[in-house]
Amino acid sequence: MHHSDDEAWHVLAGELTFRYADRTETAGPGTTVFVRAGTAHTYSTGLGARYLIILTPRLSALISALQTDRDPTHQHEIYRRFDSDLLE
Repeated sequence: MHHSDDEAWHVLAGELTFRYADRTETAGPGTTVFVRAGTAHTYSTGLGARYLIILTPRLSALISALQTDRDPTHQHEIYRRFDSDLLE
């Protein structure tokens, strides 16, 4: 969950599946999914999925930090550093 940042995906090909606290949603080609700050979410891609993800600079830095430090014991601290929480 990102406390201060919105996030969006635009599906070009294939499918993305989004899971929220209360529902699951599948998005196909041409669909844009917008997730407001404060909404717990995760997503997965289907085989051959292509998509654009629209991130704020803070979320881009979060992803970079997670890719740089792949130690799972550091993940919660990294998320918190970027005003986010890893809920699972």
